[in-house]
Amino acid sequence: MISDFHKLEIWKRSRELVVEICKIMSSFPSEEKFGLISQMRRAAVSVPSNIAEGAGRRFVKEYQQFLQIEIGSLCELKTQIYLAQDLGFIAIINSQDALNECIAKRKMIRSFSNSVKA
Repeated sequence: MISDFHKLEIWKRSRELVVEICKIMSSFPSEEKFGLISQMRRAAVSVPSNIAEGAGRRFVKEYQQFLQIEIGSLCELKTQIYLAQDLGFIAIINSQDALNECIAKRKMIRSFSNSVKA
């Protein structure tokens, strides 16, 4: 479908979000390695991965499905950031950029999804 997905701004920004999330998680306690850290990493990595995987699909509806999954992953990631705040792993001020980026990415994905309609 879109062979040059790596040129898409939403894919590039999704990768940046993964890096930001990994930096945030570096301050988490080590006992969270297989808990919240693992969950957050999977959700964050899922975002650019779904853009790439959807781009390789043959039909527009399939691509849009992957974009919807990506939105779900962003919502999951936001919840996990809030949980990390609740548990005292990160300060609100240290996670605000990541939360804002999740909101911005969701808007970008919705707009992009509308633009790839058949």
